[in-house]
Amino acid sequence: MTAPHNLDHERALWNTFAESAWKDVTGGEPVFCWTQYADHGPGPELLGDPATALEIGFGTGRHLAHLVHRGVKVTGVDMSPVTVNNATERWGALGAQFVCAEVIEHLTGSTETYDAVYSIFGAAWFAAPERLFPLIARALNPGGVFVFSQPPAIPGAYGPQGMYKGGFAGPAMYTYRYSYPPEQWEAHLSAAGFATAEARVVEAPKAGHIGTLIVRGVRE
Repeated sequence: MTAPHNLDHERALWNTFAESAWKDVTGGEPVFCWTQYADHGPGPELLGDPATALEIGFGTGRHLAHLVHRGVKVTGVDMSPVTVNNATERWGALGAQFVCAEVIEHLTGSTETYDAVYSIFGAAWFAAPERLFPLIARALNPGGVFVFSQPPAIPGAYGPQGMYKGGFAGPAMYTYRYSYPPEQWEAHLSAAGFATAEARVVEAPKAGHIGTLIVRGVRE
């Protein structure tokens, strides 16, 4: 199911998020972790050994900076001008390219291809998979990989989940995030033409805490 997104609301929401997130990243070092817990879970090896990579919804850009140091040519797409301006100022000198665009619009109009596309609690969480995944498959080189992570779905709460900015007062800025059980994520990848699809939940380092959904597909 595709929800009726309002891009103006979403851009305002992510600008507000960026203003908060970037307060904590000034001077921060590049890092690459799929989970929400430091030094936990797999690392960039899930991407294989790409020469080129695209991150969709790159947030602070620290994952892209990490890949640059490993010799990967990287591009990041994010719809927040605040995020793009901050990332360009902080990491642009490394050679990373940052694009301000909504991911589906960007992929629809782009002819660039990559060895890896990935999202860490980023745009893959906030875009309808039936629209996004075929575009990513088209943007991958043969044998390329698509990997994303996000919180696992709350049991029984599947499909688009509405999310307001901040609390429940003030301007009604909102977005949608998408949640499915692992087997349904695998089905979405297969329907988009991926040759292999695997979705699993990495348990949190502390029992009873929220785990991390990691989904990986490989293009033929």
